Amino acid sequence: MKYVNLGATGLRVSKICLGCMTYGSSKWRPWVLEDEASQPLLRKAIDLGINFFDTANVYSTGVSEEILGRAIKAHGDRDNMVIATKLFFPMNSGPNGMGLSRKHIMQAIDASLKRLQMDYIDLYQIHRFDPRTPIEETLDALNDVVRAGKVRYLGASSMHAWQFMKMLAIQQREGFARFISMQNQYSLLYREEEREMIPLCREEGIGMIPWSPLARGLLAGSKAAGTQRAQTDEMMAQLFKPENDQPIIDAVSNIARAHNTGMAQVALAWLMSKQPVSAPIIGASKSAQLDDAAAAVEVKLSEDEVKQLETPYRPRKNIAFQ
Repeated sequence: MKYVNLGATGLRVSKICLGCMTYGSSKWRPWVLEDEASQPLLRKAIDLGINFFDTANVYSTGVSEEILGRAIKAHGDRDNMVIATKLFFPMNSGPNGMGLSRKHIMQAIDASLKRLQMDYIDLYQIHRFDPRTPIEETLDALNDVVRAGKVRYLGASSMHAWQFMKMLAIQQREGFARFISMQNQYSLLYREEEREMIPLCREEGIGMIPWSPLARGLLAGSKAAGTQRAQTDEMMAQLFKPENDQPIIDAVSNIARAHNTGMAQVALAWLMSKQPVSAPIIGASKSAQLDDAAAAVEVKLSEDEVKQLETPYRPRKNIAFQ
């Protein structure tokens, strides 16, 4: 495994981040793996040298955090692990059970720490922008959880570039702890972030940790439309269209054959070559998927191959903030 700095910080993370949405409770989503099936995969990720794990309080309504916490406690060196989680989406049906208010942030951070069985979280991320809460209130509360030692760094996830820039400007003006990362959707099949968000992150020294780097498995060569997850995934049909995607998928397949490697390695290698990407967030429900992701770190693409991968892309509707 290779390690890089996350954005403009000194924090070193593996070039592959393991997303933990897959691990939790099948009662939450039918394709989610229960604890017994999750633990061997988390242990293998640690053995492969992955030290960066991303989850969220909403994943399996907290069970994902519990499973990750047990895995790190049993198999990982906490001092060298980078644990990321997120807040925003509803955790209960009450009027203050979601969002980025001071009340919800203070409740959510303590609940996540308890589930993870940890004293601090390395990267605490806002899962979405909250238009119902004053930005200053959110940023003041996030600054407080950093100053209290409960959080080491702050990150953000999918939103409009103007919203993110406004938050960064207020943080700078007030002397608040600053966002160091952006978790946004980015892959060969979804490149709309190249218009505004990616140039902003590059200019501001923000590390990117893209979600869905393999486009729900389409870029890994899997028949994603037939999987249990795809059949229950409302965004699948909105995000991806065969008439737009197949030429790109074919290019990935052709280059993978030329390199005698898998499609996933090529798609991830392309993503890892882009600035300011620090580490794509991959999901893994099988051991081989972890091997594929780790192998992608060694794949190098030529300028001509990058051109072949990028040329077929056609602009599409931006729905990545849902």
